[in-house]
Amino acid sequence: MRCGKMAAAPGPPAGSAPGAWGGVRRRCQRLLYWVPVLFISSILSWSYYAYVTQLCLLTMTNIGEKVVCLVAYHVFFMLFVWSYWKTIFTLPMNPSKEFHLSYSDKESLEREPRGESQQEVLRRAAKDLPIYTRTMSGAIRYCDRCHLVKPDRCHHCSVCDKCILKMDHHCPWVNNCVGFSNYKFFLLFLAYSLLYCLFIAATDLQYFIKFWT
Repeated sequence: MRCGKMAAAPGPPAGSAPGAWGGVRRRCQRLLYWVPVLFISSILSWSYYAYVTQLCLLTMTNIGEKVVCLVAYHVFFMLFVWSYWKTIFTLPMNPSKEFHLSYSDKESLEREPRGESQQEVLRRAAKDLPIYTRTMSGAIRYCDRCHLVKPDRCHHCSVCDKCILKMDHHCPWVNNCVGFSNYKFFLLFLAYSLLYCLFIAATDLQYFIKFWT
């Protein structure tokens, strides 16, 4: 006998909620961001094996040359690794609390229509802040996502999803923003990586030529 009412379709499982899928997607993205770092680390590991084991220990016959090359190589190698590590794991610096809008200012900003009235609220909030850079139209630079008045040279990073002080760019090879807190380490990383490559090329050149001739 057929039922008078159809059975209700079962609802989606709790784990398939849009919020849960969004969290899984963000975690997968964060894991993918580490792929360039792993790529650089694998190249560095291979170069260490190739230079130390294959060149210095197995190919070089002169003991003095071998010792000098090994000592100098490890100095460049440690400087390279240290600067790369510091660039990756130094947390980007965010604007201090004084640049964040107060609760009353946020409410006033939300109540006002976009335009001059909102700029008046921002000008009032930023009157005591050390801000000199404005937009092309002369307006106060404001971040809608972080709810703060942007300091000079501060930009919102779409990858980190936060405002970064003195932001230069988001570098995928270090999976970090290059800004106020790690700009020095990033420049040292570029300099030491150049010296590292030049040293290997200079000391390996004669053996490279011998190998091919």
